[in-house]
Amino acid sequence: MSASFDGIIAKVKSLPMKKLSVAVAQDGRVLEAASRARELGIADPVLFGNEREIREIAADRGVSIEGMEIVNEEDVEQASLKAVKRVHDGGAEMYMKGELPTSMFLKSVLNKEVGLRTGKTLSHVCIFEIPGIDRLLFFSDVAFLPYPTLEDKEQIINMCVRVASACGVEEPKVAPLAAVEVVNPKMPVTVEADQLTKWNLEGRIANCIVDGPLSLDLAIDPTAAAHKPGAENRRIVGDADILLFPDIHAGNLVYKSITHLTPGVRNGNILMGTKAPVVLTSRSDSVEVKLNSLAVAAVVAERLKETGWD
Repeated sequence: MSASFDGIIAKVKSLPMKKLSVAVAQDGRVLEAASRARELGIADPVLFGNEREIREIAADRGVSIEGMEIVNEEDVEQASLKAVKRVHDGGAEMYMKGELPTSMFLKSVLNKEVGLRTGKTLSHVCIFEIPGIDRLLFFSDVAFLPYPTLEDKEQIINMCVRVASACGVEEPKVAPLAAVEVVNPKMPVTVEADQLTKWNLEGRIANCIVDGPLSLDLAIDPTAAAHKPGAENRRIVGDADILLFPDIHAGNLVYKSITHLTPGVRNGNILMGTKAPVVLTSRSDSVEVKLNSLAVAAVVAERLKETGWD
């Protein structure tokens, strides 16, 4: 099991290096992450964008881009379309956002002719390495899908399980979160969590353990779970691997609370449900977050060659 990003990076080094297509690469942190990814054997980047600006930014930051393919395209939208087409056509196995608006980047991902659509629900997964927790935690959805339906949640679980498995977590434990642990018809989130648990027991959702509804503390804190009446009947007792959030508000609030209030935390993010892993990080995200995201994308890309999202 990869209990850390260092473990994931070590795993990546044993795999064939993946080709990475970067849309509008004239961004200092993106270039630094791409350069470090190449040095570590994670990815071989292809940089799409304004070549003059790319070279100037790299020089100013002391970033080596020697040997990287650069496709000069000064128009931002065209650069993103050319970059995503490279992945669509099989010339790259991962797609990364550079210096362009998220809406334009997603437009390229969803382009009917050259994009990465699969017909699956698109959702964002964040992987956290949190001091004091002995495993990686996978969060979804925290940044993309506002109000997932029951069917969306089923697909999110299936895709999260594949991401977790690619990172070395076999048969991950999935906690559909709610404010309470009992099913209450007046709280639809609890009803949906219960249905997802039943589908897991019936085999419709496979290769994982689903137990919900669960509150956040009972999902990740063994001490809290042990003191809960009926804990002996639960399949998750503070040892969840995947946290399924009821909506984007809950997910985003927890995500930002951890990233801004937890010293030493590490994280990475990818977009799920696309033909190839998509690295969709914020402009403000550190080089380390971008590098961690590339490492996760690389192990997922390797897994997708074997199984796809199905």
